Amino acid sequence: MFDEKKLWKDRSVHRLKEFGVYLRYILNGHLVVVLLFLVGTAAFYYQNWISSLSQEFPAEMIIAVILGIFLTHSPVYTFLLEADQVFLIPLETRLKVYFLRSGLISLIFQGYILLMILAILMPMYAHVSANGFQSFFIFLIILLAIKAWNISVSWKIHYYVQPSVYRWDMLVRYFINVIFTFLLFNDANVLFLLIFVFILAFYFYSFNVRTKKMGLKWDLLIEKEEKRMASFYRLANLFTDVPKLKDAVKRRKWLDWLINQISFSQDKTYNYLFARTFLRSSDYLGLFIRLTVIGGLALYFISFGAGQIVLSLLFIYLTGFQLLPLWNHHQNKLWIDLYPVSQDHKTTAFHLLLMRILSIQSFIFTVIILFKGEWMFSLIILLSGLLFSFLFVNVYSKKRLKA
Repeated sequence: MFDEKKLWKDRSVHRLKEFGVYLRYILNGHLVVVLLFLVGTAAFYYQNWISSLSQEFPAEMIIAVILGIFLTHSPVYTFLLEADQVFLIPLETRLKVYFLRSGLISLIFQGYILLMILAILMPMYAHVSANGFQSFFIFLIILLAIKAWNISVSWKIHYYVQPSVYRWDMLVRYFINVIFTFLLFNDANVLFLLIFVFILAFYFYSFNVRTKKMGLKWDLLIEKEEKRMASFYRLANLFTDVPKLKDAVKRRKWLDWLINQISFSQDKTYNYLFARTFLRSSDYLGLFIRLTVIGGLALYFISFGAGQIVLSLLFIYLTGFQLLPLWNHHQNKLWIDLYPVSQDHKTTAFHLLLMRILSIQSFIFTVIILFKGEWMFSLIILLSGLLFSFLFVNVYSKKRLKA
């Protein structure tokens, strides 16, 4: 006999155990030490920045814009599998408790993230507001209620197939969340807040009525669940091999000119393979861009010279460390072993690509410091970045790849 409570328990426990296994590898890595250093540095400059704010600073609007993003993005963790669109669809009407528990666990996880974001933003609010921190828990409770509303509406949207419905819903909910949060932090009249509560109730009611005779879009739910897990697998794959990780390939024709510079010869086989993989597979290129942008912004706003040097080296290290899985990207493909190319060519090609990527990042950081007019520190960052990249590629990465 079908037991939906047992099904949810089995799925959720299995998923949490899977998270626990991979989180051990992630948290045991020395990358965490680097991230803690970055968080500490960011907290130091954040506190100094807050102390320089005037009472006229629009903290409420900035908080509303940021919290609006985290409130609007409210996925439901369903723990569904690909086979469920065959075996569970006939039982959809008996899965109400299953999906209700999924919504509750989604609220718990996302509520914790909301708590962290609110804790980060509250010092800015307390500095410009007379209320200080005394309203923290009141804000948290109200925001959790709004988060529950967003999760409920997000679930109802999954009854639709039109992409336009999803886009308009995200846009409308974002503006509702931003305006409501702004009024909340701006000590607006309770009457205005009650009006918005009525709007929230009507918005949910309208979708609830329309979707009563609709069925869930199982393929969409499963696709989103797989994408969320793929993102986590890609993160875990930086620290250990993840057999369940599926390659995601994107055609980037506009970058073909980089590939065309590689000569068409046998000894350049792996040069082409690694370059094409970096530009097209998984999130290697996106990872490089994200870390470079974040590092560049951090360097631009940090004025402490020695801190700039250390920060640039940290981001170069993070980039290099997270690109090391590129070496094993094709390890499960048997046709790679058929290449009539020696292993030395593979090693040389990988190290050459890694060195070029880290050198490009060093030059970008140098240009950012030059833009600030700090010639001496820009030269130091360039030389130290190139030296660090050389040592990382030829010493550290060789030891890591042999381990």
